[in-house]
Amino acid sequence: MLGPVAGPPGTGPSGTHGEPPHGGRPRSSGRSPGGGTKRMTTLVAGVVGVLVVVAGTFFLLNDGGDKKDEGTKPSPSPTVSSEPKLPPGVKCGGDACTGKDPEVMGCGGDLVTTGATAVVGTASVEVRYSKVCGAAWARVTQAAQGDEIRVNAGGANEQRATVGNAGDTVAYTAMVAVDSAADATACATLASGTQGCTK
Repeated sequence: MLGPVAGPPGTGPSGTHGEPPHGGRPRSSGRSPGGGTKRMTTLVAGVVGVLVVVAGTFFLLNDGGDKKDEGTKPSPSPTVSSEPKLPPGVKCGGDACTGKDPEVMGCGGDLVTTGATAVVGTASVEVRYSKVCGAAWARVTQAAQGDEIRVNAGGANEQRATVGNAGDTVAYTAMVAVDSAADATACATLASGTQGCTK
């Protein structure tokens, strides 16, 4: 008895031309089904993760920078105040008026009031005060040549003036910075030697 007849090489039960049997299934490329979709999902997830990290870093750094700037801002000092805006024609305020002529600096006229007054001999002495300028000065009226007037605010920055010409009856001092007319004292020393003050 003869056994099975072998076909030409590469044929037979293992498949034609030496190929492995297919078993009725289509050939596989070696990739698992859906592999491209999984790779795309992984790539997208990676990109989203990187963007989240970058955005989080940006917001943390930006927020921290704002807080840092807030912490370094100097706090306003309660003792420092800005200079008030002066009305037209007024050229000084407060300490800047000390030692200056009230008429020249625009502190006289309608801006002035009379504080304390006193009579010294035949002369009248008064404290003149300008709230706008924050300053006071002394004025003497019914004075005579050689009469002296002075103003001070608690002994600080005393200012003096003398009636210089015969026939003049009025003189006034330069200003001293004060908060109110009550802070200033006006005094006169007459040529006769008589003295007196407003307080």
